[in-house]
Amino acid sequence: MSILITRPAPAGEELVNRLKAIGKMAFSAPLISIHPGADLPLLSHKLQRLSAGDFVFLLSKNAVHYACEQLRQDSLSWSDGLSYYGIGKSTSLFFRQKTGKNILWSEQGETSEDLLQLPTLQHVENKKILLLRGNGGREVIASTLRARGGEVDYCECYARQPVKYHSTEFSHHWQQCGIKTIVITSGEMLRLLYNLVIEDDSADATDASSKSKAWLLNCRLIVVSERLASIARTLGWQAIKVAKSADNDALMQALE
Repeated sequence: MSILITRPAPAGEELVNRLKAIGKMAFSAPLISIHPGADLPLLSHKLQRLSAGDFVFLLSKNAVHYACEQLRQDSLSWSDGLSYYGIGKSTSLFFRQKTGKNILWSEQGETSEDLLQLPTLQHVENKKILLLRGNGGREVIASTLRARGGEVDYCECYARQPVKYHSTEFSHHWQQCGIKTIVITSGEMLRLLYNLVIEDDSADATDASSKSKAWLLNCRLIVVSERLASIARTLGWQAIKVAKSADNDALMQALE
């Protein structure tokens, strides 16, 4: 049974190498690529607008990486006076490792909703809150914190761009490779995969298209949250396993 890893480099390639090292057949086909975000040059200014006690949210490891690189280029460091919050343990520990700063995250799960349950985020009146994120994405953190009285700003630290594949070649190649399990780590990638392979649901769809649809939806999905699992079920998948988190250690466990 072969495994297809769709997360971007370098995490995707690392996971493939770890799987191969324990004798599993794994391949990488990243569905998105990561690039510096449009707001990075504004990061230092946005951080300097914050006062002691204000909040900074790190919404992914990519946000941490690009933000740290930008501050290094600007010869600035992370303030000791701010409160830092991370989505999930992996992102939070990565931030702590890179900066040495304390950071809070939810032990209950990896989602925005889990993070928003923290007691310190229930009342944020008169707090300035800076979200370090990618382009687009969910708005639940921003909308919830605004409703709770916070003044929310964004900094697009990285940008996700879809990787272009030819639909027929993509599905044919991975069917030939015997892919039976696919790892998906975001809703964006799940929809990209679904739209990439499933193009024609009309009555005159070709046999090849029908076979590709059947192959894709019969693959076992490894996802990183119950929210993703729910989306996958609505799209037609039935064999779905939820990893404990989005980091590669948890994905390795889920793939055992």
